[in-house]
Amino acid sequence: MELVVSSIAGDLVSRFISFIIKKYNSQVNLKEKMGRLQQLLLRVHMVVEEAEGRHLTNSKMLLELKKLSEAMYQGYHVLDTAKFRTLRISRVEEVSRSDSINSFRSRRRSAAAAAGTYHELQSALDSLETMVSNMTEFVFLLGGCERMFQSPYDTYLYIDNFMFGRHIEKQQVINILLQNNPTPSAPTVLPIIGAGIVGKKTLVAHVCNNQKVMSYFSSILHLNGESFCKTEHQAFIQAGRTLVVVEFTSDVDNETWRKFYSSTAAHMSRGSKIIIISKVQKLARFGTVRPVALNNLSPEEYSYLFKVLAFGSTNPEEHPRLASVARDIATALEGSIIMANVYADVLRKDQRAKFWFSILKRYRYVVQSNLSVYGEHPRHLMDKDHPIDISNIGSSPTPLQLMPPHREDDDSKKKLPKVMFGDLIAGSAILPKEEFELVAWESRIPPYKKFLNVAKFFGEMSLLQPAVPPSKKRRYRSVDMVGSTY
Repeated sequence: MELVVSSIAGDLVSRFISFIIKKYNSQVNLKEKMGRLQQLLLRVHMVVEEAEGRHLTNSKMLLELKKLSEAMYQGYHVLDTAKFRTLRISRVEEVSRSDSINSFRSRRRSAAAAAGTYHELQSALDSLETMVSNMTEFVFLLGGCERMFQSPYDTYLYIDNFMFGRHIEKQQVINILLQNNPTPSAPTVLPIIGAGIVGKKTLVAHVCNNQKVMSYFSSILHLNGESFCKTEHQAFIQAGRTLVVVEFTSDVDNETWRKFYSSTAAHMSRGSKIIIISKVQKLARFGTVRPVALNNLSPEEYSYLFKVLAFGSTNPEEHPRLASVARDIATALEGSIIMANVYADVLRKDQRAKFWFSILKRYRYVVQSNLSVYGEHPRHLMDKDHPIDISNIGSSPTPLQLMPPHREDDDSKKKLPKVMFGDLIAGSAILPKEEFELVAWESRIPPYKKFLNVAKFFGEMSLLQPAVPPSKKRRYRSVDMVGSTY
């Protein structure tokens, strides 16, 4: 009997030691892969940043830069995921030590998460290693490209004073503007088409401030749909090459465009160009060259941008809990550039974990409220100029509706009381008793646009609470989502 007990005990000890060794090796391998990925990302980021500071006229080089950028942001996303999962696993294991009943289940989940992280890291490593090994020619050709003049808002000196990404689209537009027109007597028409609030006017403003573009054109004129219809077209054309930028909020009939184009072309010098800015896809039919499409940032790019904006000069590596919450907030915002700037500004001013988690919790309530009432996420409602329920967005629930944005020159709104959106979110705003103008965001880069909405009080407040009491499984999932407990 003693021999049997001794044999069983020996087997258990052997399995336990094997488990410890395997777990240790797994953690070591994860750390090694995370370190290797970080090194590769540093090399790729260095090349991407260098490329973004040069004039790339070769379309194939722009395509290669796009691939490098996409792989880089995907790599950062995978690296952040690995860090958050590692942090979460360690916290779950701490909880499991005090709960022997669920310790086996927790370890099994941790092992599964670690395995998934390992494979994601390996996939990202394989992709980046392939790109790094194939970018020798790209780096060589890059050395022969002319450097751009760096204006203040193109640098990272001020965290929210630069245009994030869009370098490929910017370079495409510049290349077209500096090219000779296919038909010398007819100005080239370049449509720039994209969804609402993705940065079309910001892109064009940066292009117009480019030194090469400013030197090439003697004058740059901006028109909107209203002035387009009312202005005598020949009156605003000056001598020399002219760039005309026209913004449309709705479609234009073919005859109206034909009259504008023919009268404008008759008074333009050779080499002049016309840019169309709109979210109306049909307007691309007026282009004489392939339109430049401006899409939403990818989830990986958006998450990277939000983290950069939210932390400012603070190193995210020193605050893994905050980095985890920032990632969840970025996911909840679903790619809204305006909300990224508004929320990042609020978070940057108060970097307490409890505060960040409360911001995340309240915005999730806003999302739930709009999904239950309107059936759509606030981001998509905003794109459709639909009212949004923001009752739960502030620290004190208030029955508020956010109306569609309006123009700065709307005289009917100028006398309304003004409240900063960030102050409302942070809980520092004193709200008027009547409807007010909510200043969502004031851009610090050209064209220095203000994003304004009217906030209205309404009868029933949709304050959401969790539908069911959190179970033990629910508590584990909250750790999974946020990365820590508070």
